[in-house]
Amino acid sequence: MQGRIIRIISNLYTVESENEVYECRARGLFRTKEITPLVGDIVEFNDENYILSINSRKNELNRPMIANIDSAIIVTTCTRPDFSPFLLDKMLVNITLNNIDPIICFSKYDLLEEQEQREFDKLVEYYNSIGIKTLVNHDIKTLEKYISGGTVVLTGQTGAGKSTLLNALDSTLNLATDDISEALGRGKHTTRHVELFKVKDYYIADTPGFSALDVIDDISNIRFAFPEFANDECKFRDCLHKGEKGCRVVEQVNNGEILKSRYDSYRKMVEK
Repeated sequence: MQGRIIRIISNLYTVESENEVYECRARGLFRTKEITPLVGDIVEFNDENYILSINSRKNELNRPMIANIDSAIIVTTCTRPDFSPFLLDKMLVNITLNNIDPIICFSKYDLLEEQEQREFDKLVEYYNSIGIKTLVNHDIKTLEKYISGGTVVLTGQTGAGKSTLLNALDSTLNLATDDISEALGRGKHTTRHVELFKVKDYYIADTPGFSALDVIDDISNIRFAFPEFANDECKFRDCLHKGEKGCRVVEQVNNGEILKSRYDSYRKMVEK
């Protein structure tokens, strides 16, 4: 039989297959070969509830330990706490370089004054213009179109509104925000394991510590996570866009074609 691992606690693997749930264990051979099953893995298992093999993964993360993620919703607060362009861009880099489709969701948009909302409208327009799906938190219908049929993780700093967004996505809960973690057995600061939850026609992963990701170690790859830098117009093909002679990216920043905060984030990451 084939199924998807939706939860791992100690050495017990919860596998969902054709709307049934099986509590499985891994073959001893996995430990010998140092093979580690992850939440999100598509696995083959037998009638004795032993996992026999793991299908090839399209991606995987080490922190949190999860595989086969289609998209990540970056819940980014407009205010309370203040918006951090660098934190947003840092998460975008990690998600993109791990072959996961990023979706930016600006939360607490309704708490802004009209002029502040216009500034965030410009950010939504810019990120969409470079090919990154971006919206504000009240646009739930659009968000559901983006994640329909997929496996999704939520990330963002504490207080960004991840629980509120989850409640909006799953209207059948009809619970106050503070009650969600108790009803689903998870919480803001108490999640100790990764778990996939079925919501409508997609899965959402509850993950501890996802907002604490570090920037990819190989800084030469970071430029590839900035789609607006992807051009062949720099004088040198291996240009790192750090002020080299003939750098077209710097020129585009100076003339306003590339958002300055994006370039500032990039420089901060590559010059750490």
